[in-house]
Amino acid sequence: MLPPILRRLLASASLTLTYLSGPDVAALALTDEEILAAVESGLRAQGEGRTVIEPRMHLVPGRDGDCGAIRGHFNVLRGYVAPLWLAGVKVVGDYVDNYRQGLPSEMGLLNLFDPRTGQPVAVIDAAGLTDMRTGAITAIGAKHLARKDSRVLGHIGARGTAYWNVRLLARLFDFSEIRVHSRRLESRTEFAARLAEELRKPVVATHYWQSCIEGADIVVEASRLERPAPMLKTAWIKPSALVVPYGTMSAVELSLTDVMDKVVVDDWGQCKSGQLGALRAHVDAGKLTEATLHAELGQIVAGKKPGRERDGETILLWHRGLSLSDIALGATMLDKAARLGIGEKLRYL
Repeated sequence: MLPPILRRLLASASLTLTYLSGPDVAALALTDEEILAAVESGLRAQGEGRTVIEPRMHLVPGRDGDCGAIRGHFNVLRGYVAPLWLAGVKVVGDYVDNYRQGLPSEMGLLNLFDPRTGQPVAVIDAAGLTDMRTGAITAIGAKHLARKDSRVLGHIGARGTAYWNVRLLARLFDFSEIRVHSRRLESRTEFAARLAEELRKPVVATHYWQSCIEGADIVVEASRLERPAPMLKTAWIKPSALVVPYGTMSAVELSLTDVMDKVVVDDWGQCKSGQLGALRAHVDAGKLTEATLHAELGQIVAGKKPGRERDGETILLWHRGLSLSDIALGATMLDKAARLGIGEKLRYL
């Protein structure tokens, strides 16, 4: 039997939350400008000290009920954005072999709450949202850290976040050459063809990491390695380039930070902790510390720290993914869904 207080609540009023499925998120058809503006607002709030962010956590199942190996894990991200009056927790799986079953490699949910009462506000598909906000962080970082006349993009990786990296970077830069590479031939050729059709620009699927990266003005490394391996060589990096490595397993050499004039991260708290990430070995070896770090990206967006100051600077941006960006983009989705009548209302109480 329900307790008396809960019976009274159910009799007098009901609490609902909004559910936005994957098809709902697609139906919103967020524009590039809406995505970039939402994520930049979250970064600005972070830079102004108006957020709370907890380092991401990982749940690694390891083995299934029959003791078979499970090749994947869950990322758990938590945060609060004061200007939006929203707190959020995102749980998203990262399963590299899902393509064998015709499934996305990343699936999950973003849960939004009223920070004043703890009331659930929304549950939103986190697969499409994660791809969009990751691409937006890459593009906004490049906006502040890459040369304005960047013309050559080299992109490693062809998963969901890769599409939004290239699409949003191409929105901000007039590339004359876009190169892409991934481990599987079919994935990189299909990826290049899709981008060429949508961007109406030639996109080259390269056979090797070196031919993709060498001489590029902007390098994005979003590989899907099974274990850390120095696939991206420091010697291939063009002086004055912006390098954005964010693979879960590091693909860069320990010497990469030695050639950088500035290193920027999305959040130092989560970059200095945990076992995974592109520069994990650099933190552990003392090559990247709070003293050697130039800034968090939010500080640059908020005008607290400078971005690129000279054309000749070689700069690295390491982003691990911000719950704040998830929350900010989720808020924009909720607002547009309410205006367009998209989504479902689910009863909570």
